[in-house]
This record gives sequence, C-alpha cells and structure tokens, in this order.
Amino acid sequence: MVFGFKPALIPWSDLKPNRRTSTDRRQKMFFRPHFHKLAPWAVVWLLPLLAACNGLFFHPDRVGYYHPRQFDLEYENVNFSSTDGTELTGWFLPAKGAPRGTVVHFHGNAANISNHIVAVQWLPAAGFSVFMFDYRGYGASQGSPSRAGLIEDGIAAIQYVRQRPGVDPDRIIVFGQSLGAPIAIGALARGGTDGVIALIVEGGFLSYREVARRVMNEVWLAWPFQYPAAYLFISDALSPEHDLPRISEIPLLVIHADNDPTVSFRNGKDLFEAFSGKDKEFWKVPSNRHMGVFIPEGSMWRKRLMEYLEKRLNPSDDGRRNGTN
Repeated sequence: MVFGFKPALIPWSDLKPNRRTSTDRRQKMFFRPHFHKLAPWAVVWLLPLLAACNGLFFHPDRVGYYHPRQFDLEYENVNFSSTDGTELTGWFLPAKGAPRGTVVHFHGNAANISNHIVAVQWLPAAGFSVFMFDYRGYGASQGSPSRAGLIEDGIAAIQYVRQRPGVDPDRIIVFGQSLGAPIAIGALARGGTDGVIALIVEGGFLSYREVARRVMNEVWLAWPFQYPAAYLFISDALSPEHDLPRISEIPLLVIHADNDPTVSFRNGKDLFEAFSGKDKEFWKVPSNRHMGVFIPEGSMWRKRLMEYLEKRLNPSDDGRRNGTN
C-alpha cells in the first residue's frame, strides 16, 4: 500500500493495452478491496496508519485496458478543467442516431476510464450519449486524488455536459458506480441538479466509515478493532449521508448485488433508505459480482434500465414510483 501515490501524466495516445492482463482480471479491477487482501497481521500493524486512510479509497493507474474502437464506438477525446483548474480528460461517446439523453458516468476507485468503459459501452447503441471522465490522478488527468477534489471534478464534468453543443441540458442522467456513487452525490449536492432526470447508483454506499468497518469485519484478526479503527481513524466527511437531503428532488435508482463481495448489500440498502425523495427504486440483483450488472450481453437489466429511463424521459401520471424489487 502506497500513500500519496501520484501517477505520471501521459497523453491518451501513449496508453498501450496491457496485453498480459486477462479480461477476467480487467473486470475484477473495478474496485480493489485492499483491506481484505492484506494479511491479518498486516491489518493490525496498519491500524495506526489509518489516519492517512483517504489513500485507501483511491487506486488509480494509467494502463490502457480497452478503447472505444474495440466496441465500434465513435468517440471524442475531451480535455476540460476541474473547478480548481486541475486539467482532466475524458471520452465523449455519442449516441447512435438521435440522442435520447446523455449519461455522465462516475467510475469506481481503481484503474481509469479505459477499464470501466465495459459497463457503459452498450449505451450509445441504445440511444444515449455517454461522457466518461477520469478524476484527478486517474488515467491522463493531472493532480492527486482526494474526496473533495473528486467532487470538484464531478461538478465540472456535469457542467461540461450541460454546456456541450448538441446535448439537451434537460435530459441528463448521472450514473455512479462504487466509489463513483458518493462522488456523484456530492457533486450534485454542490453543483446543482438542474436538468438531471435520474441518479443511478450501482454498488454504492452511504458512509465511508461504515463501508470500511464492514470490510474490516470480514478480516478475522481485524474484527475486534473494526469500531475503534473506523470511528477514530476514518473520516466520514463528504459521505452521502450528509448530501442526500440536498438532492431529494431528483429520482434515485439504487442497484446492488445481493452477494456483492466488495461493498456489502447492506451498504446499498442504507443508501436507499436514507434518501428522503419520493421517487426512488431499489433493484436487488442476484449476483456475487461487484459492478457487473450491465456487462453481460443480453442482460435483462439493460432492458429494464431502458424502461426505467423511458419513464423519466416521458413522465406520466403514474411515472413516479417508490419501491424495492
């Protein structure tokens, strides 16, 4: 574990596919639960270092995994600035045909957008443009990651989409996966929800402190220390529990695998239950994968998401729901 890791800045044209990385491994890299990969004795010795725990949530790299061309997608390399001037990069993937809306994708805590494109590459064919971007310190973006910094990046990403020519600013969908969920929620709470017709959260969590405690609970030698370690050393600053009341006017869809091995199911339920808005849904997915709902070709969840979004794009009297399924 390296605290304060800062990847070197390189242009996207220089990103080379890591040919030694298998497809399975690439998909597993979405979120790296480093707590439970540590030997139990190491967890105990690392407890005093948890004061620097911000770094435990961020595991960027600058490896090229996939490229839009591999999915026969049109794309545009995008360079834009965060709210504090940090230079960021992303891909804009235009919809095939007339766009029905634009999805702003907030990826998980590991790798970079070239790894996470597998979760959204199907959306352009379904009629949705996608803007996926790398937080500071990820991929070719400058800077070093922090909770506050990533939220500022998210605010800038949504604002970029609102102002982009050819994008309907009143048909924006925000999609946050894993760590991307609290970052997206924080960005909407501070940057506003204008034009956002839905917030979709997959594999997310309500509290940084609680998700860390639950991971430590799975390591037998760390188990006795889970409460003092989490509550003494792990800050809950900028957690969704503080920001959800500020975005209760937009529809929320929470998706979580019932046997998620990385962010436990209870974390997703906590987030859903804490949201006070009237238009909210919870989808319980029978799976033991983290952030894998939309990856399989022909997934029923893709069709179901299209039906969900159609109701938000064309609301009717019965178009609002508050349910769990």
